[in-house]
Amino acid sequence: MADIIAFANQKGGVGKTTTAVNLSACLAVSERRVLLVDMDPQANATSGIGLERDESRPSIYEVLLDPGAVREAISPTQIEGLDVLPSHMRLVGAEVELVAAMGREYRLKKALALLAADYEYILIDCPPSLSLLTVNTLCAADGVIVPIQAEYYALEGLSQLLNTIELVRESLNPRLIVRGVLLTMYDSRLNLCNMVRQEVENHFGDRMYKSIIRRNVKLGEAPSHGKPILLYDAGSPGSQNYIALAQEILDESVQTAG
Repeated sequence: MADIIAFANQKGGVGKTTTAVNLSACLAVSERRVLLVDMDPQANATSGIGLERDESRPSIYEVLLDPGAVREAISPTQIEGLDVLPSHMRLVGAEVELVAAMGREYRLKKALALLAADYEYILIDCPPSLSLLTVNTLCAADGVIVPIQAEYYALEGLSQLLNTIELVRESLNPRLIVRGVLLTMYDSRLNLCNMVRQEVENHFGDRMYKSIIRRNVKLGEAPSHGKPILLYDAGSPGSQNYIALAQEILDESVQTAG
């Protein structure tokens, strides 16, 4: 059975897509079978993993309307063992079209259930909002990783996200847990970053990942080249940060299995 992990934060620009793309690449390089699911209409994870826009190709939009068609929408990537379920601007209309649909919150869950034996990890990039698309993701996921940017308003709005996760857990998906929070865009030279790090540690304790994603120019450049950081600059600090995070995720899986 696949371990399904969602990356959620209603704030934009916190490193959510960057984390979904680069962690999926690192897990695949670790010889795990991985599927990256792009649930954001902006399709940044799709382009960031190297998939060019193709109007004729089915996307997550078609899958939400017909979960049984999920395999037709999957595309391979440049990395062996890593596939992507791409997004498209068409996804914007999905919430309107699904508003009266039976079991609308479980469309993604139904689709991914058909793939559970094909992958070891399924990573889902959520849109930066608490929408029906995000609720679909939370209903399908086993756990949530919350990226938090090392900035002044880092914890603002997090209580709303955590309340949404708890509501989904109580009423729609009892197995859903917060796997942890991930500090991103960190610069140890800045007092503010160090203060935010301490605040996040105090607030979340051992639910904060030991791996921290440091601010890195190469990490910011990689998406414009359609490559995860491992392919763009494997020796960069950003690449090493995500390799370390992948190892934490793999260690978690071993502990859970044990």
